[in-house]
Amino acid sequence: MLTTGKLALCVTLFVIAVSLIEACVLTHKLRGTAARFDWYEVWISLADVAGRKLLAFLPLSLAAPVFALAWDHRLFTVTLNSALMLFLLFIGQEFCYYWYHRASHRIRFFWATHAVHHSPNQLTLSSAYRLGLTGKLTGSAIFFAPLVWLGVRPEIVLATLSFNLLYQFWLHNTWTPKLGWLEYVFNTPSAHRVHHASNVDYLDANFGGVLVIFDRLFGTYVAERADEPCRYGLTTPTRSRNPLVVEFEHWVSLARDVASASSVWTAIRYVILPPGWQADGSGDTTESLRERNLAARRTVPVSTPGR
Repeated sequence: MLTTGKLALCVTLFVIAVSLIEACVLTHKLRGTAARFDWYEVWISLADVAGRKLLAFLPLSLAAPVFALAWDHRLFTVTLNSALMLFLLFIGQEFCYYWYHRASHRIRFFWATHAVHHSPNQLTLSSAYRLGLTGKLTGSAIFFAPLVWLGVRPEIVLATLSFNLLYQFWLHNTWTPKLGWLEYVFNTPSAHRVHHASNVDYLDANFGGVLVIFDRLFGTYVAERADEPCRYGLTTPTRSRNPLVVEFEHWVSLARDVASASSVWTAIRYVILPPGWQADGSGDTTESLRERNLAARRTVPVSTPGR
């Protein structure tokens, strides 16, 4: 009988194997074209997943004591003994995931880890398991603590999150077309391509895990458009082939900004405000990028007679 650890390892190896098959197919398909397949992106993702497997044995997690506190002071003790309870757990987990994911884009402290996931300049299945080494250290799982407080056992909350992430594996591709009515309810490859795109119109959109209902409810859903092809990666692309640079470059830049802050409050704002924020107003946040993009669209070129 497979233990939980062995099952997780088998799933990881399966996911990696499928991603490598896709990589081989795309290498053949794109050979001789301008859009060549970049195997370095795959190697960096493999280094990331290997590093996380090694760090998993370290008892370092900011979320662990929060989960313990929430469980000790839980309101109920939930028994998952019916389809309704499983459905409610699924919806509750999806709600928490939405806010975890949105915060990971809008709070620089969490973005320093999550940016690693968005660093590939091509979107392939291997992008799915490049998640960043510092997730446990930042305690991002605290966004799921409300489920524990309501009475769901911590191990069940984490297992449900694992299934959510496993579902998202297949979303990381460019070859699945739009899926009709499913686009209105479920997170699909098309919706997730938008999420991974660095186009200004697509930034900070489609945060759902399995569903997009909370994106639609809270105004963050953006559909993929034929007239706006997705450009993958970060707004300032990561070009390094060094996995350590990819993993820690955003932490280094955050530390540099905090160290150079003129006051404690400014240092705190660098940590909690969106990526790109600068105290002097010169930064490139999503909002400032959209303002400049809108201003550029409003500029109508003046025609010159005779041209």
